[in-house]
Amino acid sequence: MQAVVVERTGPPDVLRVAEVAAREPGSREIRIAVAACGVCFHDVVVRNGTFRRGVGMPLILGHEIAGRIETLGSAVTGFRIGDLVATTTHSHVCGCCRHCRGGRETSCPERVFLGDAGLNGGYAELVCVDADAVVPVPAGVAAEEAAIAACTIGTQLNAVRDVGAVRIGERVLVTGAGGGLGLHGVQLARLAGAFTIAVTTTAAKAARIREAGADEVIIVERGGDFSPEVRRLTGGRGVDAVIDNVGSQVFESARRSVADDGRIVLVGQLTGEFMSINPAQLFLRNVSIRSAKGVSRSQLEDALELMARGRIRAAVGDGYRLEDAAVAHRLVEAGLSTGRLVLNPGRHG
Repeated sequence: MQAVVVERTGPPDVLRVAEVAAREPGSREIRIAVAACGVCFHDVVVRNGTFRRGVGMPLILGHEIAGRIETLGSAVTGFRIGDLVATTTHSHVCGCCRHCRGGRETSCPERVFLGDAGLNGGYAELVCVDADAVVPVPAGVAAEEAAIAACTIGTQLNAVRDVGAVRIGERVLVTGAGGGLGLHGVQLARLAGAFTIAVTTTAAKAARIREAGADEVIIVERGGDFSPEVRRLTGGRGVDAVIDNVGSQVFESARRSVADDGRIVLVGQLTGEFMSINPAQLFLRNVSIRSAKGVSRSQLEDALELMARGRIRAAVGDGYRLEDAAVAHRLVEAGLSTGRLVLNPGRHG
């Protein structure tokens, strides 16, 4: 099969198309003919060496996958060859630990994140994934939309609804609002009934963010402090919840933006930078820090259902051939893409 292989960390040029032996699925696995795979910033930080935990070279990147079932493992039931399916971000979880049985399989000690190690990821014509990590795609949802449902929409559903517990009438701030995560966070916060403030560093993305449902859009230079404007827009009070898709670069502004008794939900981290904080700045105001780590199978099912009903619109950007993966990476790394770019492994030169 054709795949984009990474043999060492470095610039986008380390992404190269190669012929790779297709894996045979295990008894509990499904082999999928990949129709579309999202290009996530996680892929960028794995490729450039910023993210190293669990990474093993050579590898095939890609954890946002949709495609048709090509082969079924001997123990797989409930699926048929030819079905259009989407995956969670993991190729394997045990299915029987307390995390898996509690619907928190993202914390399974056996979890294997797709695309972080080995030659089994979505930047390829074929990929093998546990049946437990595969969900049928509802009618009316295209493969490119389904591909990004787990990482972009499902993770934000986790952050807004399940971890952030956003309620009708609350005020919510979404950082990185012009990216693949942020545009869906804006939609979900608005769907939850919140007054939604979005932050972006790119003025050209403001109109798209407003279309997604933002009540207010703050445009700020990278690293700039947006908290004074958040306070102004909320009458000095601040927001009840921050859905932070950026990380340490904006944490101090996010902290200054949150109201007393509010919460900060950490979703993304774009650099390897660390941050320092005085704990009193949090506990004296009863501010909590939470995290939304990935997406469960049930959250992916909910995300796809919201898409099928037209309640959430997948923010899919341009599509690229495997040969153009480096182009897509440059755009994502530079923050120039709006929504989620996708690779289409079936398209060739």
